[in-house]
Amino acid sequence: MAIYVYETIPEQPDELPMRFEVIQSMKDQPLRRHPDTGERVRRVISGGLGLMGLGAKGAAVPAATRGSGCGCGGACMCGRC
Repeated sequence: MAIYVYETIPEQPDELPMRFEVIQSMKDQPLRRHPDTGERVRRVISGGLGLMGLGAKGAAVPAATRGSGCGCGGACMCGRC
């Protein structure tokens, strides 16, 4: 199950959207209406979660690059190059 953020779609230009969270399966269709008020809603797309670890000198290194060589590219930030 995942937590999705939704916001109401304002009907008037001076209205502000209201945000709320809903726990849904990833297989569920996105909501079209607020479960309590019936207002039209849209799903909010936001940043994801990235796991970080510490490199040899304490610099943050993305989890995908740990233990598989440097992976820093041209400018080393992990202290292993």
